[in-house]
This record gives sequence, structure tokens and C-alpha cells, in this order.
Amino acid sequence: MIKDKVVIITGASSGIGEASAKLLASKGAKVVLGARREQQLRQLVDEIQTAGGQAVYQVMDVVNPSDNAQIVKLAKETFGGVDVIFLNAGIMPTSPLSALKTDEWNQTVDINIKGVLNGIAAVLPTFVSQKSGHVIATSSVAGLKAYPGGAIYGGTKWFVRNFMEVLRMESAQERTNIRTATIYPAAINTELLDQITDQDAAEKMTALYKQYGISPDRVANVVAFAIDQPEDTNVNEFTIGPTTQPW
Repeated sequence: MIKDKVVIITGASSGIGEASAKLLASKGAKVVLGARREQQLRQLVDEIQTAGGQAVYQVMDVVNPSDNAQIVKLAKETFGGVDVIFLNAGIMPTSPLSALKTDEWNQTVDINIKGVLNGIAAVLPTFVSQKSGHVIATSSVAGLKAYPGGAIYGGTKWFVRNFMEVLRMESAQERTNIRTATIYPAAINTELLDQITDQDAAEKMTALYKQYGISPDRVANVVAFAIDQPEDTNVNEFTIGPTTQPW
């Protein structure tokens, strides 16, 4: 059941996060939205509320542990608890290693790995104490296979894959009933390409997405499907992409 579940979404200001927020709110979820861009968050919350849904937002950077703790607090204070956290914030500044874009390497690790860790650290005590909860995370097909140009990005997404599987296993062992779902999107039309500063990599990725890309609401459908399963059922991995893309 999605109705009345309190769902935190990071990276909620566009793309998969925005589409998921709209869909879940339309199905009766109470969504708590976090991202760095306030204008987009405010507009999204206004849209959801105008359509009859329930939503609040907080400007946050997933790299800051305190921001993650604060959004969990906001969910509890506004809606009385937390049922789901969707760890969706991420960046994809792909480039060959020889380009030595070390600042981008570090930023990618900070957001794609530490952002996930910070979100879990903020919400896990609540999920453990209530012996229920659902963690959803956006990995990538680059977390399933290697791609030239994706050494750092892919590495962070492989981390998400391993991390989420261990979380699922430990929760089962500890009988805390925490469900997990890891999503591995292929070419989904979001703002990820905007962060690619390497010209050759940008041109190749743009061409790929132009040929194959599908809309983020396709991923939102999968997020809703995972949440909607009975509490005793865990559907923990989804690879999703265009029917026409050979990956």
C-alpha cells in the first residue's frame, strides 16, 4: 500500500525524483522532498498540493550529515514518521581517467556514495526501532557493467549495489523487516548529462540519450511498484531502460 506512507526523496527537484514525487503523491503518499534548488522544490510542492496531494520540502545537500538528519526530523514533525527513503540524489560527470578531472571524481564520490551513507545514517535508527521501513536507491546500469568514461561514476554505482544488498541481508538477519529496492536505470532523460564537462564524453552521451532516452516517469512507475508490495515481500533489484537500447 502506498496510501498514507511517508516517503522522503532526495534529488527531488528534477528527473526521477520529481517524477516519483508526483506519482507517489497522486497515490496518496505523503512526500518529503529534498534537493539543493529551492525554486524547483517549491514549485513541485505547489503542483502536488494543487492536485490534492500532501508534500513538504527542505533545501538540502546530501553531502552534509546534518541536512539528512534534518529532513528525517521534518518528516516526523510534519507527518508523524517515516516509512520510505528514496536515496536518489546523484551526479554523472563522466570522463576518461586520462583527463584527470580529480575535482569531479571527489564530488561524485561525495554525492553518490557519502550522500547514500548520510541518508542511511539519518533514517536507520528510526527503521530499526520501529522494525519496519523501506530503502530505495538509484544505482545505474553502470553499477552492473563497466563502461569507458565511467570509472568513477560506475564505481560509485557499484558501491550502491553492494551496500543495498548488504543492508537487505543484515536487516533480514536482525529481523528489522527493512525492505530494499535498488534501481539500475539505463538511458533516462534527466539532467545528468548537464554535468558532463568533458566535450567528447558529453557528445557521445548526448547522442546516446537522444537516440534511446525515455522519460523519468517510467522509473517512477517502478518505484511505486516496489513500495506497493505487501510488507512481507521484498523486490530488491530493477534494471530499467529503453526497449530499443542494447546497453
